[in-house]
Amino acid sequence: MLDRLDDLLKHYEEIQAELSEPSVAQDAERFRMLMKELNDLTPLADAYRSYIAAISDEEDSLHLLEEESDEELRELAKDELADARKRRQELKEEIRLLLLPKDPNDDKNVVMEIRAGVGGDEAALFAADLYRMYSRYAERCHWKTELVNVSENGIGGFKEIVFMINGQGAFSRLKFESGVHRVQRVPETESGGRIHTSAASVAVMPEAEEVDVQIDMNDCRFDVFRASGNGGQCVNTTDSAVRLTHIPTGIVVSCQDEKSQIKNKAKAMKVLRSRLFDLELRKKQDKEASERRSQIGSGDRSEKIRTYNFPQGRVTDHRIKLTIHRIDAVMDGDLTELTDSLIAADQASRLSGQNM
Repeated sequence: MLDRLDDLLKHYEEIQAELSEPSVAQDAERFRMLMKELNDLTPLADAYRSYIAAISDEEDSLHLLEEESDEELRELAKDELADARKRRQELKEEIRLLLLPKDPNDDKNVVMEIRAGVGGDEAALFAADLYRMYSRYAERCHWKTELVNVSENGIGGFKEIVFMINGQGAFSRLKFESGVHRVQRVPETESGGRIHTSAASVAVMPEAEEVDVQIDMNDCRFDVFRASGNGGQCVNTTDSAVRLTHIPTGIVVSCQDEKSQIKNKAKAMKVLRSRLFDLELRKKQDKEASERRSQIGSGDRSEKIRTYNFPQGRVTDHRIKLTIHRIDAVMDGDLTELTDSLIAADQASRLSGQNM
């Protein structure tokens, strides 16, 4: 492992030297690629340099303890030795995390789909609550939310809603939200006060670029129709809504949020591209070793991942056995503890096979 770190540090310094050459600055694409690689390696290079310094400090303190007879200086050396060892261990763990292979999709924007499951109108209302939860979380992270398509049930719930979240690192923090979310509460329509259990499924996909997925337009069929529901002035007077069918896979994407048919087509293509990209990712993941899923689950759409119990005021993530007794805060978008814990569990499962 140390040999690998030495090689990475040497490569980092080579990039720095190359960036200082005038010819590189004149090649915009080469300059951009080198700067990205430099930025990606900087945290690891800094941590490894600090790790080397901590080892040096530890050796100096040990040497002082061996050579020094003055008791006051020996006590000082003992304190410095303990501090150096602590820093070395902390930096070792930091380096192990930084060496984990990065998910190439972590920096991508997100396409999210929420669908009401079992539970009728209550499930649709819960789907609307989940949409609000993720929207509020996006606000906290300073991300932008864009609605693509929504199918309402008439009482404020969503049978289905598709939307995009645009922001740095959105997929890295939301990718573990895929799966079945279950709610236990007394519906507003329940006169007897009985607790009902309903569910909604969430799909989280990285937004795919054109370079990620090539789509043959001959495989696509576009149908236009008149938009319905809330959408501003004139939303129902033109055939601006779009239904896109990908013939080979049977995937259907509807988009009616924009007044412009062209903009709706562009959004529909984004969603289709992301769904096709997600299909390929899942095929690849299915071939990987089972231990990759041991901590945080497979992310399968049918897997029950979380329960929101309103009478008891708790949210439980079943994959990592985490229970949070702040359901109101969670439903208002405070997902930091959940997302941090899921990321930590994922890192721990990957670190289990790493040595240093």
